[in-house]
Amino acid sequence: MYKKLSYLLVFILVSGILIWEYKVNILVWTIPKISNISVQDNIPTTWSIGPEMPTEDDRPNIILILADDMGYNDISIHNGGAADGTLKTKNIDALADSGILFTRGYAANATCAPSRASIMTGKYSTSFGYEFTPIPDLGRTVLGWLAEEDDSELKQRIDRDVVSNMPAFMDQGMPGEQITIAEILRDAGYYTAHIGKWHLGHGQGMDPLSQGFQDSLGLDGPLYLPEDHPDVVNAKFDSSIDKMIWSIGQYSATFNGGSVFAPDKYVTDYYTDEALKVIENNKNRPFFLYLSHWAIHNPLQALRTDYEQMSHMHGHNLQVYSGMINALDRSVGKIVEKLKDLNIYGKTLIIFTSDNGGANYIELDDINKPYRGWKISFFEGGIRVPYIVSWPSEISPGKKSDIAVHHFDIFPTIAKAAGIESAHALDGRDLLPLINNDNSSEFNRTLFWRSGNHQSVLHENWKFIVSKKENFRWLFDTSVDPLERNNLIKTHPEVAKHIEELLVKFNSEQSDPLFPSSSDAPIMIDKYDGQEYEEGDEYIYWSN
Repeated sequence: MYKKLSYLLVFILVSGILIWEYKVNILVWTIPKISNISVQDNIPTTWSIGPEMPTEDDRPNIILILADDMGYNDISIHNGGAADGTLKTKNIDALADSGILFTRGYAANATCAPSRASIMTGKYSTSFGYEFTPIPDLGRTVLGWLAEEDDSELKQRIDRDVVSNMPAFMDQGMPGEQITIAEILRDAGYYTAHIGKWHLGHGQGMDPLSQGFQDSLGLDGPLYLPEDHPDVVNAKFDSSIDKMIWSIGQYSATFNGGSVFAPDKYVTDYYTDEALKVIENNKNRPFFLYLSHWAIHNPLQALRTDYEQMSHMHGHNLQVYSGMINALDRSVGKIVEKLKDLNIYGKTLIIFTSDNGGANYIELDDINKPYRGWKISFFEGGIRVPYIVSWPSEISPGKKSDIAVHHFDIFPTIAKAAGIESAHALDGRDLLPLINNDNSSEFNRTLFWRSGNHQSVLHENWKFIVSKKENFRWLFDTSVDPLERNNLIKTHPEVAKHIEELLVKFNSEQSDPLFPSSSDAPIMIDKYDGQEYEEGDEYIYWSN
């Protein structure tokens, strides 16, 4: 009888493993067949062309460059060197030197979509319910499978009822009635162009062309080059999710909603060269260019020439990641050089930032150095981002500010620079008075972050963080502890109580989520994904 039970248990265990592997294999081998629509060879873009001669309109050109998942330590002006300390982002550093570097630049959220919504609208994205990042249906299926098979101490929590009733992925986006900075500028006579990632929806008037952009070159697949391209070096991770991402990845783009096609070069360089065309075509009229790079988001793929420049570094992942940073830095350099060649550099306002901090799933330690936490947490590492404003004819070079600024400040700053008085209420503030006069008193404000279970407040010198269901709370005095090492929640209960009251009031003023959170994911604060949880490690649960 004992032997029979043992054989039965072994059979059940082996069967379970085989079923799991079968699920993953079915996913890996069938998703490309389902999702890969016909991709044509490269289709040349047909960007709008402005007047042949300069007009009398002397309003500034505006270029917003948004990096993806760029950590605080990924530009060398912050800590003297990126990656292992030897990578110099000379062009991004030079951009900062030409204007102002905000050392306390905050993302609107610790994931991409809500941050992008806040940048585009000048508001808390929670004010109109865009609280969570849309995840494709197949991605949610994989998350569910992983949660079922997870035997770690910290497990993802999946709400099956919510998952089964989620709206379609294409319907999860920023509502079309929200007014974007592109709409404001277009209506004021600016030419508006979008290049790269959008992630704010594509149905029901949510796409870039419906939200104020006259031309749009969009990202259709997450690959920088085909995986087997001779000019690319890949870094992969031994996990089912990474295999799935690679399996569904496409090297493709679309222009103005047309056919899907393959770009003709490494995507970061491709987007850059297309941006140069936009600038060249529209040099004689005011333009707004939103260059939303996929870099340096995974999958990790670097040009071989960039990768080889990092041969002195230790670790394949670090070399690939650093090569990707190098390409992004090259992009900034090319754009500035083009502006100078066309003699419009001085009249061009350039803003450079990232949608959130560096990610824990690329298995690198120092991307958010010296701060704790990662993308998908409201510790500083998840929301402290590069934040640079350059406008040579209006901003003196070499400025630096440690005043806390936020993504939603980008909208009113651009609008004011363009001479536009916004007619609707914004949460952000124009940064130009702060830049020109160092009038910091107007920026003594309380900032909030919310993603379901995980929330945070920056009030005066205090930073409050909560993981609600777990009743984990942190309180830091940022004036003496900017690295968030000393939790004062027990020694300053009166401060915590006051800030929690502010958070309750803030939440009462926000809208319900447009679509619900279907899972809570555990994120360790001081270890990256794949490292083992040990008793005493601090963590939060992130809702999405």
